[in-house]
Amino acid sequence: MDIRHLKAFLAVFEERNITSAAQRLFISQPTLSVTIKQLEQELSATLFIRQPRGVEVTKEARVLYPQARRMVADAMALSRLFRAGESRALLELGVEGDIADSHIEEFLRMAHQALPNLLLTLKEGCQGDARLAVEELCCEDELFLPLWDESYVMTLPADHPMAQGSQEQRWTPIDDWITCPQHVSHQRLMALYGRSPGVVAGHAGSLKQALNMVSAGIGVAMLPQSLVSEHTGVVARAWHLPTPARRVGLCYAAQALELPTLRALHEYFQTHRPVPFSDVFPPFAHA
Repeated sequence: MDIRHLKAFLAVFEERNITSAAQRLFISQPTLSVTIKQLEQELSATLFIRQPRGVEVTKEARVLYPQARRMVADAMALSRLFRAGESRALLELGVEGDIADSHIEEFLRMAHQALPNLLLTLKEGCQGDARLAVEELCCEDELFLPLWDESYVMTLPADHPMAQGSQEQRWTPIDDWITCPQHVSHQRLMALYGRSPGVVAGHAGSLKQALNMVSAGIGVAMLPQSLVSEHTGVVARAWHLPTPARRVGLCYAAQALELPTLRALHEYFQTHRPVPFSDVFPPFAHA
């Protein structure tokens, strides 16, 4: 068995038609049929059953398909790696808008530590081979590899009256909340907002926009600790009340792990987790 046999198998499996598969591979139909027959003989298994129109795949073919795709992808990656002028491991990574710069930078540092030959392309939002995002933004058919866990903290302008008190703030009515009605965290924060009279100082389209509004002195917001700790214009306070938390990590489709670069990074981050956020930035550091 060689890569030529596996490529022939993949073409027939995906096209469900010998003629179409032969055209895709730029070989003759008889040559493709012989190649498939050789593979079946080597495996001692029937992979395809000819029908009047196309072929039917067998149970054995369905078992072989994901393994064949992975083996062909690995072979192609090795070919690119040793081909003159192509010695980089390629990956496109999407980054959601409300991920803290500290998380992005730590991920990039560790990724290049894992793969020194990594050639990474960063994209905005839901793009790329995988995404750095919060778990709530993963699609139903995506998997999630958690990297950081962090709490939401009450974030106040530096000159806010409540910013002058102790770090753990007992609840008092707040009439200048800044909310993010369209954000995935909004519903989980409604219980906190509901303890106040309901007067809102403003609405933001993202958590980073809410942070800018807080820094400008407009009002108070509940924001992830990582965003707050790297901003010098605000003060963070913890409450005695339960507050939401979020998980930041990699969102990816299962088939994306067939990409050698992503699979290598996935395996690395499973055994080399980033330093917990609280160990990098002491909580509520800016006052």
